[in-house]
Amino acid sequence: MKTRLLALLLLAGTSMFAGPRVFFGFGFGGGGYRYYAPPPPPPVAYYAAPVAPGPGYGWVDGYYYPVGPRWGWRPGYWAARPFAGAFWVAPRYYGGRYYNGYWRR
Repeated sequence: MKTRLLALLLLAGTSMFAGPRVFFGFGFGGGGYRYYAPPPPPPVAYYAAPVAPGPGYGWVDGYYYPVGPRWGWRPGYWAARPFAGAFWVAPRYYGGRYYNGYWRR
């Protein structure tokens, strides 16, 4: 019984404090809420793509992505297209939100 109780307390204690995030909201005007958003990422550095490794590959430009309270840089790379005619839509930061990149027809 003591072992089960100890295991339960240990499990509850570790999951209760695992990765908490705090966001502050405030209302004004018509009662709408705004949330704190991290500042936008730095400008992207564009450069010429190296030679493609073969047919069926698409160039993915370098981009910033959120890593906790900071921005991480992912340099450009060649990736196999998931389907014929696919092109890469770059990730973007708009209106205080980050949107992932994706392949599109």
